[in-house]
Amino acid sequence: MTARDAAELIGTNPIQMSHMEAGKAGVSEARLRHMASQYACLDDALIDALVAMAGERGGGWWEEYRGTLSHGALDLAELEHFATRMRTLQTAYVPGVLQTEAYIRGLLSYRLPTPPERHIEALTAFRVRRAEVLEREPVPGFEAVIHESALRTRVADRATARQQLAYLLEQSERPNVDIRVIPFGIDGFGGAGDSMLYADGPVPKLDTVQIDALHGLFLLDAESQLVRYRALYKRAVTFSLGTGESRDFIRRVAEEL
Repeated sequence: MTARDAAELIGTNPIQMSHMEAGKAGVSEARLRHMASQYACLDDALIDALVAMAGERGGGWWEEYRGTLSHGALDLAELEHFATRMRTLQTAYVPGVLQTEAYIRGLLSYRLPTPPERHIEALTAFRVRRAEVLEREPVPGFEAVIHESALRTRVADRATARQQLAYLLEQSERPNVDIRVIPFGIDGFGGAGDSMLYADGPVPKLDTVQIDALHGLFLLDAESQLVRYRALYKRAVTFSLGTGESRDFIRRVAEEL
């Protein structure tokens, strides 16, 4: 069905239709349910989830940063907000919602060209606030598989590294947080270049994968892509230490600093 055909079915024009599909314009519950009916969508759970998301549009805390930070950053915060469960694999850096303020500043200061101090302040505050997702209700499950290289890389100085590892240990005590480590010495792990965040949506059809690139981030939601990344995460887990062993490992790394 073309955008023009869809627009005619719900009594609007192709431009407005395009804006709604791109998330540039809001959509009411009545219109969303009408669209679902015209598209012959019989998945009530999916429709209800979309209605709930559309109802919150423009009301998230991340909207305070619109016009200051990139659309990708805002999309990531929104993705985390609506996720019912998150699974992340990180081989180079500590996962975003587990980063300390000093660690974040170290990462931002390495960028070329280095952002203006005002932008660093805004992005640091934004990333710190993203961590609040681990405290919201209902509490989402958060699982992280982190390679030893991410634990040992000093993005700033020794004090920052120690503080970051201590924060990881503190967060790992949360009942909804599971942190696992892949040591250098594990045989057979060939995924040192892999990283991703898999966010379970309110319904499976809204699952989304986020991956980073030098020029921004990408959000993937095609089922063929989701299957691949679910398998990637599951495979990485098989090379990781258990939760208790991982805590002990992080403590040892901290003691060596």
